[in-house]
Amino acid sequence: MLVFTRKLNEAIIIGDGIEIRVLRVGDGSVRIGVTAPGDVKVHRQEIYQLISAANASAATTEHATVERAAERLRSRLSITNAG
Repeated sequence: MLVFTRKLNEAIIIGDGIEIRVLRVGDGSVRIGVTAPGDVKVHRQEIYQLISAANASAATTEHATVERAAERLRSRLSITNAG
């Protein structure tokens, strides 16, 4: 891990388009601002972990669940095509 010491209004630049700036210090916390290109996703760690867990859960959908959904779709299509 690379560790920086920054003062109020000082920044760190990452690559060619990401800036992390110290906006406020105090009350046991530090407020930082992040400027990044629109295609770069920026999340707080706890939000990123929730997103990752939701994605992992979605990726492990049981095969039987997918098969039941496919069968329902096939059934609807056959009713639509018969009518």
